[in-house]
Amino acid sequence: MRESHTSVVERNTTWRGEFATEPFECAWAGEAIFFVRCLAVEGLEEYDWTSAHVQISPDGMHWCDEGTFMNLPTVSDEVTFGRVSHFGGWLRLVGALSEGTALTVLVYLVLKE
Repeated sequence: MRESHTSVVERNTTWRGEFATEPFECAWAGEAIFFVRCLAVEGLEEYDWTSAHVQISPDGMHWCDEGTFMNLPTVSDEVTFGRVSHFGGWLRLVGALSEGTALTVLVYLVLKE
């Protein structure tokens, strides 16, 4: 039987400008999915889109881009996701929002062995 773990890495967090989720140690897992649920949106125009990307780290302090990008939700209660594999010891999600834009989010990290 496979093992799994779900962690809420950001809870009711408002992102403005540059953002990064809390790092999460997950070397035991073989695959991961970041889910981002939007709770509130400020200043986002109808045709704007926002994105985030996954970073990996050997120690939770020094980061490099992994290559996975995901569009962030643009309306309240929308959920988006990004899948990751071959990631080593630590994961986080990073990005930047344009000036005047804010997203309040819940971010889940689902891991499977």
